[in-house]
Amino acid sequence: MRRVTLYSSARRSVPAGPSAPGGRAADGATPSRASLAATPAAPPPSPVARTPGAPWRRLSRRHGLLLAAGSGLLVLIAVTVTGVRTPLPRRITQQDIDQAVLHTLATRSLPSRAAKAYAVIRPSVVEVRGWKDDEGAKKGTGNDVGTGVVIVDKGIILTNLHVVSDAQRVEVVFADGLTSEATVISVKPEHDLAVLQAKTIPDDLVPATLRSTQGLAPGDEVVAVGFPFGIGPSASSGVISGLRREFHSRRGQRLLTNLIQFDAAVNPGNSGGPLVTMDGEVIGIVTGILNPTDQRVFVGIGFAVPIENAASAVGLSPF
Repeated sequence: MRRVTLYSSARRSVPAGPSAPGGRAADGATPSRASLAATPAAPPPSPVARTPGAPWRRLSRRHGLLLAAGSGLLVLIAVTVTGVRTPLPRRITQQDIDQAVLHTLATRSLPSRAAKAYAVIRPSVVEVRGWKDDEGAKKGTGNDVGTGVVIVDKGIILTNLHVVSDAQRVEVVFADGLTSEATVISVKPEHDLAVLQAKTIPDDLVPATLRSTQGLAPGDEVVAVGFPFGIGPSASSGVISGLRREFHSRRGQRLLTNLIQFDAAVNPGNSGGPLVTMDGEVIGIVTGILNPTDQRVFVGIGFAVPIENAASAVGLSPF
C-alpha cells in the first residue's frame, strides 16, 4: 500500500504563538495534517550579488607578497643596470693639474706681481702739494709736489719733510680725487719725515699695510709708487740693491742712515711715496736719489727710510 507523505520537504514558517509541549498549540489543540501541509514553503535564498573587482582584491591579498618581491627585484635590476652604464668619476692627478695650469698660462694674460702690488697700495697713496704763498696757490703752481701714504684711516699721512718744509699751506689729493687741506702734526728731521693730518677724508679711506724690514735681502722685488714730476700715480718696479746705507739729504743739511737702497726708477715727486713688497705692504718711504750731477734725475740708485723709523714718527712703532 502506498504511503502518504505527511510533511512537505519545504520549510514552513513557525507559528506566531508559543507552542506547548508535545507539539500542541497554545490552546491545547493538536495541528492537523491538512494545516501542516497547507503551510506555504519559504522562498529560496536569493543569490549573493558579486562586487566588481572582488577577484582582483582576492588575488592581491593572496599574492601581495609575491608582487612586492617582484617589484623590488625590478628596482634592483634597474639600479644595477644604471650603475653599470654610468662610468665612475675619473681621479684627478697632478699631471692633470699641471696641464690645466699650463693651458691657462698659454691662453690668458695674468696680471704681473708688480701690477698686483700696485693695485693693493693705490687706494692709500696721495699726492702732496706744498704752496709757498697764496699767490702760487691761485696760479696752481706749488712749491713742491711729492707723495704721501695713508697709514691711519683717520687721515694720518706719512711723507718727506723736505716736501712740506717750506710750504705755507699743504693740501693732499686722495685716490678718489678728493682734495683736502692738511696740517703738519709731527716731524722727524733725522729721517726726513713729516706726518700730516688731512682735514677732510673720503668715507672709504683705506690705510696701507706696514711690514717690518726684518728678513729683507738684496734681490727682493719692490715697487715704488708716486708722482714723479707731478705725473701719476706712477709705478716702477725693481729690487732691493742694498741695506743700511747712508745718504746726504737733497740740500746736504743732514746725513740719513740705515736706508734701504733700491733700483726701481724714482724721480723728484716720488719723495714721500711708499716702497712696497710684491704683496703691496709698505717697507719704506722713498726719500732721495743718488745722482753725481745737478740734473736731479734717476741714474739707478734710490733710497728709502725703513718703515720702522717712519712709523715711529707717528709716535708708536707697530712692530
